[in-house]
Amino acid sequence: MHGPRRIVCLTEEPTEVLYALGAQDRIVGISGFTVRPPRARREKPRVSAFTRARLDAILALEPDLAIGFSDIQAGIAHDLVKAGIEVWISNHRSVDGILDYVRRLGALVGEAAAAAAYATRLAGHLEAVRTAGAALLRHPRVYFEEWDEPPITGIRWVTELVRIAGGEDVFPERAEKPLARDRILADPLEVVRRDPEIILASWCGKRFRPERLAARPGWAAITAVRTGQVFEIRSPLILQPGPAALTDGLDALHARIRAWARR
Repeated sequence: MHGPRRIVCLTEEPTEVLYALGAQDRIVGISGFTVRPPRARREKPRVSAFTRARLDAILALEPDLAIGFSDIQAGIAHDLVKAGIEVWISNHRSVDGILDYVRRLGALVGEAAAAAAYATRLAGHLEAVRTAGAALLRHPRVYFEEWDEPPITGIRWVTELVRIAGGEDVFPERAEKPLARDRILADPLEVVRRDPEIILASWCGKRFRPERLAARPGWAAITAVRTGQVFEIRSPLILQPGPAALTDGLDALHARIRAWARR
């Protein structure tokens, strides 16, 4: 066996990838938000949330690598590094970045060939949906909201997946902003002005309340609200930068867009 043997996954996507590569026996701890694959919650101890972790529990597992995501986990990474644990924090924000993440993680654990094959399968699914999306006779304007208070527009990989699925994100310029604070809508009426035909929401683990969204001042005039085209995409499917977004998340986006186009 090459590479690390005792891995703590601080977010869900490394867990999903390692299981897909058949390297799940190396995982000794996971994030409490992990739902994919379902068996991981039964088989692995949960030692972290997204912005905090149980350092004592992680150290007790004697990991030789911890894997996390983004600057939001910088504090956890800092504490683990000070405790002598090797840490890899990825910061990919695009569809291509997710595919490259799969390849890099596979190489890191000595499963480069399996990871390359897995990434190829994921890319094949993307292309199949891209072809189906392009073939739609109509392409709706889509507003994706990843948080409600304050409203935050979708991150880059979500915008790219909306386009692959056959829609057009009404805030494409904001998707280039990697930090959530830079995607806050200071003026929610801008959504009204851009008039999306579909609204998709994933409130980052919080229950989506479409009636609250529709009740925002002025939002009753939005085409998507008037026509009942307001839907939830569950956050584990779309807001983790891993395989779920490229498979079930993309499929959920495409299903809503396809249904709209065929009305």
